Amino acid sequence: MATLTSPVPSVPHADTAQAGARGRTPLTVEKLSCALGAEVSGIDLGDAAHDDALFTRLRALLLEHKVLFFRDQDLARADHVTLAERFGPLEDHPVLGSDPDHPGLVRIYKDADTPIERFENAFHCDATWRQNPPMGSVLRCVSAPPVGGDTIWVNMALAYERLPEEVKERIAGLRARHSIEATFGARMPLEQRLALKERYPDPEHPVVRTHPETGEQVLFVNSFTTHLTNFHTDANVRYGIDYAPGAGELLRYLQSQASIPEYQVRWRWTPDSIAIWDNRSTQHYAVQDYWPAVRQMERAGIAGDRPF
Repeated sequence: MATLTSPVPSVPHADTAQAGARGRTPLTVEKLSCALGAEVSGIDLGDAAHDDALFTRLRALLLEHKVLFFRDQDLARADHVTLAERFGPLEDHPVLGSDPDHPGLVRIYKDADTPIERFENAFHCDATWRQNPPMGSVLRCVSAPPVGGDTIWVNMALAYERLPEEVKERIAGLRARHSIEATFGARMPLEQRLALKERYPDPEHPVVRTHPETGEQVLFVNSFTTHLTNFHTDANVRYGIDYAPGAGELLRYLQSQASIPEYQVRWRWTPDSIAIWDNRSTQHYAVQDYWPAVRQMERAGIAGDRPF
């Protein structure tokens, strides 16, 4: 089990640290919402991929703000991968695949010739259908529509904190299943779908997880979550209706917390802009309002640990 640490102290608007060998502009951090998210300027992420002190600063900022945004980053794919690997090993995606020359770098390309696959336009935490969901991701915009195609992130630690106390008591100790079969696998032929589930059996995760670095309590159900697994007890169920649909109604209520604007930040993409997020404490939603315009993204997903 990871050692818990205190949350990172607040970061001033301007940081006196230098932005690496190639950039001497002071690093600045601008919060983009009250809930989470900050835009970082005066930094070259190509330097952060190779500079220990700069990367340490970056990681601290990520723990504080949960998602970091950068513009005008001319980052080569090799540096993109190197930067992400500083957080931990990268992982492939069983459906989306990855760049043949850069394992772990997933191309998410949408254009007029590629029908939009509606996997992203739901509030989700990446790959909770894994036993060990990702720690986070580094996402780079290759090309963006002139308008639309924004992404929304949500602070799920704040979502948990602001739940009514009686709800917190009700969900304490509850666990839930997450499924790739019911999401990415749903449109596959039967044999292929079942093979996908055999490769990735539906894991069970706590409804409320503990962040392994900050110690925060995080509401940990999303659009990959199918059902609560230990709800049907004498304490919760008098008659069948208390379980069905009672458990489903509770799950939908918990999932709906991600849609509350007060917990969110929204980012408008431009080419060579980058987002780095903590997948353990956030959810996100890619707004698919831009078709048939082009939106091309490349994402490095970072392996994580088992939620507890």
